[in-house]
Amino acid sequence: MVIDDSQTIRRTAETLLAREGYQVVTAQDGFEALSKIADHQPDIIFIDIMMPRLDGYQACALIKNNPQFRGTPVIMLSSKDGLFDRARGRIVGSDEYLTKPFTRDELLGAVRAHVRR
Repeated sequence: MVIDDSQTIRRTAETLLAREGYQVVTAQDGFEALSKIADHQPDIIFIDIMMPRLDGYQACALIKNNPQFRGTPVIMLSSKDGLFDRARGRIVGSDEYLTKPFTRDELLGAVRAHVRR
């Protein structure tokens, strides 16, 4: 699953993952994502930090506090690369942190590191 308020980022990630045979669900913000997560039960979640309504930190905390999805890897996406941002991501339970713009290899590397096929 790819959650980002940028249609360009959603499309780019979806295209890169689909080319490798992954089924991708997208959402444009945290609220939309929460209902889709329950419906689709993704194997991995890529989530932007800066989004309207429900940001990535809040959405990640909600996902990780749900016993059903606690084990689902959550990868934070951000254009910020600061130590504070990375630390805050860890505090809310994220499994990894990718800086935008991410590369194909970074995206697929995160999937390979966290998802068992």
